[in-house]
Amino acid sequence: MRVCLVFAALLASCSAPAPPPAPEIPKGPEVQPAGEGGILRVDPAFDALVKPGARIERVATGFTFTEGPLWFRETGALWFTDVADNVVREWSPATGITEILRPGGYDGTDAPAGAHIGPNGLAFDRDGNVLICQHGNRRIARRNKAGVVTTLVDRFEGKRLNSPNDMAFDASGALYFTDPPYGLVQQDEDPRKELPFNGIYRLSSGRLTLLHKEMTRPNGLAFSPDGRWLYVANSDRAKKIWIKFRVEEDGSLSGGREFADVTAIKEDGSPDGLKVDSAGNVWATGPGGVWIFTAEGKHLGTIKPSEIPANCAFADDGKTLWMTARKSVYRISLR
Repeated sequence: MRVCLVFAALLASCSAPAPPPAPEIPKGPEVQPAGEGGILRVDPAFDALVKPGARIERVATGFTFTEGPLWFRETGALWFTDVADNVVREWSPATGITEILRPGGYDGTDAPAGAHIGPNGLAFDRDGNVLICQHGNRRIARRNKAGVVTTLVDRFEGKRLNSPNDMAFDASGALYFTDPPYGLVQQDEDPRKELPFNGIYRLSSGRLTLLHKEMTRPNGLAFSPDGRWLYVANSDRAKKIWIKFRVEEDGSLSGGREFADVTAIKEDGSPDGLKVDSAGNVWATGPGGVWIFTAEGKHLGTIKPSEIPANCAFADDGKTLWMTARKSVYRISLR
């Protein structure tokens, strides 16, 4: 009888329907190899910006901490800064790497160990002079075409700036710039810090105006094509976000709101330098690479060189993106 019962149980188990398969967990997009790095394509619209098969190229390496890429259309050269090595360099297809300015960000001899005293962001003014954000000198300097360097701005209401980081011009010629404390060894707690905030400023006709002082680490900034919006990166590891401000008729900022938040991303890097293309897309260095967003904040994809980028710049009428990333300089072809 026991054998029959066991046999009946076996028959019942064999005839029972198989359990349904476990549901597949949908996979997100994967990083595709692309030369010296990879590309994450999140949205099909990304292909209109970076064609499939595009490859990241490492153009030069052996530096310390590259920043501030600036493209010279007339010569096809790229200037960039090395914040830790205190120098401005040029890459040229004809001559390779040459030094443009040393010291580039601090002219003294008593720099504290560990200070990021060198130059950071670069920009052209309307006369073709190059403006340099100098951490150690705590100023924005102007280098004219003859190579003479002078101070453009270094104080607000009689107090020394922290360490100007990045800058952008509006259509009227007014200069907007950020002033985090990265050039000071102890940053916000540094006894040499004279301003109790890290501001966003506007310099127009010799007048310096404080526009905003609530961001913890204001960094890269860029205007929308119509000039009505200003995007500003916050490079605070505890709050890795980009803020979008409305630019008022008088040049002031209003309605600062969160544009994108990548605080939860565990990859190395924080929001840093950024640019905006003619269609209004935002190209922003951040965790793991250069993040591309639409003007509405939709993430289209990420360009991920082998090293974490701190800044980027368009060249060749938008057909190339240059990226300064740690010890190297990279580029990739765009549509």
